[in-house]
Amino acid sequence: MTATPSSPRPHHPVFCTVVPPHLLDKAARSGDAARADLAQRTLEQDAFLRTRRRISTVRGIASTALDAPAPDTPRRTIHDAQHRTRLPGKKVRGEGQEAVKDATVNRAYAGLGATFELFLQGFGRRSIDDSGLPLNASVHYGEDYNNAFWDGEQMVFGDGDGDLFLDFTVSVDVIGHELTHGVTQYTANLDYHGQSGALNESMSDVFGSLIKQYSLGQSADQADWLIGAGLLGPNVTGTALRSMKAPGTAYDDDELGKDPQPATMDDYVVTSRDNGGVHINSGIPNHAFYIAATELGGNAWERAGRIWYDTLTGGELEPRADFADFARLSLAAAVARFGDGGVEHRAVQKAWSTVGLG
Repeated sequence: MTATPSSPRPHHPVFCTVVPPHLLDKAARSGDAARADLAQRTLEQDAFLRTRRRISTVRGIASTALDAPAPDTPRRTIHDAQHRTRLPGKKVRGEGQEAVKDATVNRAYAGLGATFELFLQGFGRRSIDDSGLPLNASVHYGEDYNNAFWDGEQMVFGDGDGDLFLDFTVSVDVIGHELTHGVTQYTANLDYHGQSGALNESMSDVFGSLIKQYSLGQSADQADWLIGAGLLGPNVTGTALRSMKAPGTAYDDDELGKDPQPATMDDYVVTSRDNGGVHINSGIPNHAFYIAATELGGNAWERAGRIWYDTLTGGELEPRADFADFARLSLAAAVARFGDGGVEHRAVQKAWSTVGLG
């Protein structure tokens, strides 16, 4: 049945990290015992959290009362986990409160606000669930924890080890990436496996990049199209976790290996790891969005972003959708919003054709 506002699909929270397991797996085999130990600890913590999310009863998230209008301002709360793993930790900053001395807290607060602002101003969406959902985050999670994640209810940021990874609040697109998993959770609810899982990851990269561009006032041509720029440590050879402009080129490092993302279906990776390669094959729809956005030019959230948002939230994208399904529906979305045969339709056609899904 097609989802409608009056009969929404049930949402099933998943555990989603910004640093993919294949990258941490490589670091865990490092000849440097300290690096290997930290990477292994992060992998073990991620596995524990993923399993707990899978087997626990979904408590759900309290949304704004149905009879109350959704607010046009965010409701943010930042907690300090104080290097423990029990969430959420100690509340350190609430909505409207002054900045604190801890720069990590302030970056998290600003990143939540930037995400809320892009979805509101760009797409008329009021928070993650479109009903004014409060935005909660915890910082300083664990000891040298090398990741950030959305656990279905809130954002969580590690500090990184200062060697391979830096503080996970330094990249606003990482914050936007993780929160967009929540948007997907409340809309298409894409299964986190195979091509639907790669689409889930790609949606987070797309809107994470748009949040950064919107915050910086960048056009599609000015944007770097990198996810996690500034996140890699001083000893890593690379620029970011992923590149939407040139998938497979974000890093090439002795400890972390080479970026394995393909840019087209010709290099699609068949694997049973990482839920069927969700962090790897997401490079293909990522690249399609980059092509569409740069072909259209201007502010990417105004046309290409609008088409992708309409496709994600329109109710026709099924949880098990594959790349071809999304390509077809995005072409229909381009026609519905901008007309048949227009530059928007042609740009989306070119994008999917270039990556092998014409």
